[in-house]
Amino acid sequence: MPELTLRNVFKRYADVGTKKKTAEVDFAVNDLSLVCREGEFVGILGPSGCGKSTTLRMIAGLEEITAGDILIGDTRINDLEPKDRHIGLAFENYALYPPLNVYENIAFNLRAKKMDKDTIDKKVKAIAPLLKVDDILHERPINLSGGQKQRVNIARAIVREPRLLLLDEPLSHLDGKMRQILRAEIKRMHRDIKCTTIIVTHDQLEAMSLADRIAIMKDGKLLQFGTPLEIYDNPVNDFVAGFIGEPPMNLMAVTIKQTGSDFLFVFSGGKISIPVPPRYYKVVHDGMKLRLGVRPTDVKVGSPTGLGSDVSVSVFESLGEERRVHFRVGEEFLTLITTEKIRCRPGDVLKLEVLAEKTHLFDLKTGERIRS
Repeated sequence: MPELTLRNVFKRYADVGTKKKTAEVDFAVNDLSLVCREGEFVGILGPSGCGKSTTLRMIAGLEEITAGDILIGDTRINDLEPKDRHIGLAFENYALYPPLNVYENIAFNLRAKKMDKDTIDKKVKAIAPLLKVDDILHERPINLSGGQKQRVNIARAIVREPRLLLLDEPLSHLDGKMRQILRAEIKRMHRDIKCTTIIVTHDQLEAMSLADRIAIMKDGKLLQFGTPLEIYDNPVNDFVAGFIGEPPMNLMAVTIKQTGSDFLFVFSGGKISIPVPPRYYKVVHDGMKLRLGVRPTDVKVGSPTGLGSDVSVSVFESLGEERRVHFRVGEEFLTLITTEKIRCRPGDVLKLEVLAEKTHLFDLKTGERIRS
């Protein structure tokens, strides 16, 4: 289980639709460098078209690399055939063989390697309980649920005892309840087999619940690579801030107003303002425009006689253990999450308090975080 290293990896596709032979489209993957440590579970997270699946396919050998190096341990694998990379790969499409039962599907790659029957049987029966498919080995794919098919798909990938396990959106075709169940089972499986694993997903909840570290990509570039908590608490830019979290961070344009020796964040419309934490005093100035970020859990319903701002409720959602209240502030929406047993209707006025110490600042033009 050696570590995986991607060093300045680029992928560019030729634009076959143009008459110019030298013309090319933008990079699908642009100067990507990261290291997955031995036995680590890494998530590659990003919106559709960000280059995450292309990255996985280059690691697996299904896509050629335009430039850069990919290493497993000390071995450069750029030019190795997929079958020689000792990688297990499970796609979002199950791709099971309909005429074969579950046992035969799991054993297929082992038989292709001409392993003897007893060794194959031992390996299949060892991996089947791990994925909870030991009681359906005789069934054919047509009789299986989506969750069972994905378990078989993953079992087929890891029965080869790969040095690296790659999971490409393995839960995307499943319903919410089954996704939750399989997330827990994949996490348990990873702990049991201790194999370096990479999962590609566009679901931030999936990445945060499974991965030890998450690589967030956009437009082919790596934006941030860190633990789920690091990324949640310290996003490097407003894209990451808005992509992580459910619901995502509130991101709102504000103007800095100086009042004596202190400063205020003034929201659109000028009716709502909150104090600027002293830690930002050296990086802000009167009239400065920026983007303020605050998590919905860091917005509170204040006391009617408190110092918060009065805001009219737009939408109220009661979700069992928590309530979500949405407010229109100028042209933007602000959301709060509370476990307090409140009830309100659209048009009701609540007094809001924003935990100023929990705020994040971002440059309006570049989106980069402004450090205190």
